[in-house]
Amino acid sequence: MTEDSKFHHGDADQKEPIIRMVNIEKHFGSVIALAGVSFDLRPGECHCLLGDNGAGKSTFIKTMSGVHKPTAGEIFFENRPMHFEDPRDAISAGIATVHQHLAMIPLMSVSRNFFMGNEPTRKVAGINFFDKKQADEITMEEMRKMGINLRGPDQAVGTLSGGERQTVAIARAVHFGAKILILDEPTSALGVRQTSNVLATIDKVRSQGVGVVFISHNVRHALAVGDRFTVLNRGKTLGTAKRGEITPEELQDLMAGGQEMAQLEGSLGGTV
Repeated sequence: MTEDSKFHHGDADQKEPIIRMVNIEKHFGSVIALAGVSFDLRPGECHCLLGDNGAGKSTFIKTMSGVHKPTAGEIFFENRPMHFEDPRDAISAGIATVHQHLAMIPLMSVSRNFFMGNEPTRKVAGINFFDKKQADEITMEEMRKMGINLRGPDQAVGTLSGGERQTVAIARAVHFGAKILILDEPTSALGVRQTSNVLATIDKVRSQGVGVVFISHNVRHALAVGDRFTVLNRGKTLGTAKRGEITPEELQDLMAGGQEMAQLEGSLGGTV
């Protein structure tokens, strides 16, 4: 096994999976978005889900996070069958999703964004007030843990870089008890330095035992942090490989090969 990344932890594969998705299918009318996908994730592991646009990545993470119910297949969470009725069920179980387009209010402070919907309160004369001091202290500390020193907790989120905003969202999810962190294309719109910061943040999260699902179509970014790699194409997995079992070229070929096949089928009217 090659050790070509400072981000790699090798002990995650000794642990029981937090979540197992078994033969998941999702149909939208006659369209089959997922055609029997299996995937699992262990504590402290980064499992990369790779695929081009239209591969089924979005449908898959929406199924994992409770937005969609699978048409067929089973989800086991901490070894128990799970049926998420809606995203709130998944969130309360400890599954957090950080989307490309972050749900943050740019003009509000980092601290208010960090605690949005979970504000700490203190009672004054029997009335609950937002405990700004506590919120500010926790925000500064959690961001420091992730390697970001804010100018102050009142700094507006809009003044942060894209990578720093991703880090706020990741730190927020972990602080509020995420066991699984789904990162949807977290590096797609970032420059080299910001990408490197986000990859370092993912590493810090994993060291706390959180399992990370890293969704990407960028093989290089995935290889920088991944322990395992699953390639998705047209709603099916083309296989899962561990770090060291597959070269960047092979991974790229798997992705590209599946895409070329799809284009060929399209041009031949589905006769392949």
